[in-house]
Amino acid sequence: MNDPRRSPSIFTRGAVDLSALRGSQTSAESSATSAQATSPSGAVQPGQSAAAGSTVVIDVTEATFQAEVLERSLHTPVFVDFWASWCEPCKQLSPVLERLAVEAAGAWVLAKVDVDANPRLAQMFRVQGIPLVYAIAGGQPIDAFNGVVPESQLRQWLDAVCKTAGNGDVADVAAPEDPQLTIADDALAVGDLDVAEAAYKKILAESPADAVAEAGLAQVGLLRRTEGVDPEQVLAAAAAAPSGVAAQTLAADVEMITGQAVVAYGRLVEVVRRSRGEDRERARRHLLSLFTIAGPDDPAVAAARRALANALF
Repeated sequence: MNDPRRSPSIFTRGAVDLSALRGSQTSAESSATSAQATSPSGAVQPGQSAAAGSTVVIDVTEATFQAEVLERSLHTPVFVDFWASWCEPCKQLSPVLERLAVEAAGAWVLAKVDVDANPRLAQMFRVQGIPLVYAIAGGQPIDAFNGVVPESQLRQWLDAVCKTAGNGDVADVAAPEDPQLTIADDALAVGDLDVAEAAYKKILAESPADAVAEAGLAQVGLLRRTEGVDPEQVLAAAAAAPSGVAAQTLAADVEMITGQAVVAYGRLVEVVRRSRGEDRERARRHLLSLFTIAGPDDPAVAAARRALANALF
């Protein structure tokens, strides 16, 4: 998992294009959302979370994202929790986030996005695994982390983001955009894997050591391999065939895409440990491709590389 004390690779891949959301919400929608969130009845409204029945924890959709997240973040940091009802790690992280939001008493807001109900938002934010939490300040994403982290680290990250936003440093966070990378990232965000693959390959043809393009191309491969698969069936098949390299690598892909990178790495390290010859090499190469997605600075990747070295030698 990514360490929330540093900017994880999922954010440093490039700017998240939210232009399609700006201005997309009608005045009627905005008014309706505001009325729901401020109902004087005291009951939990559709736009609110059951947590404390207050507006510090809210459920948002694509229609309400501009008003409830982007516009609100101009004066109050908003943390967006991408989750799904089937996601077990989400059930660990979300209650902690909700409790901390209530504890913060309005210093920041937690906005919850159900990825199944809002696939376009998930695409815009490059959601490849959940839980995924984005920090939004000044109308733009400034940091993110993926997976479940200890509460102590979570508190540190939340505090650091709020201080950054409060100091007016938000504008300095985003890096200049590379036009070629923007084309590739935008294609990936909307699921056009052919265009994304071609664009990343073009970048690498000109700059073979471009780590961002390498990560993007590896993400394309991951999405192709997991497109249309049933995660439960894949994991069941892997459990039934512990020596099957194909079954194990696909299971690792599923774990990677559902935010369980550490589990995926461990699975493939064990395959390398048990295998010989071409099977071992296939598992090793596959594991390296997953490392590429997360980036070399990810603490989980560093730990898995050490485990891989031990398995090989």
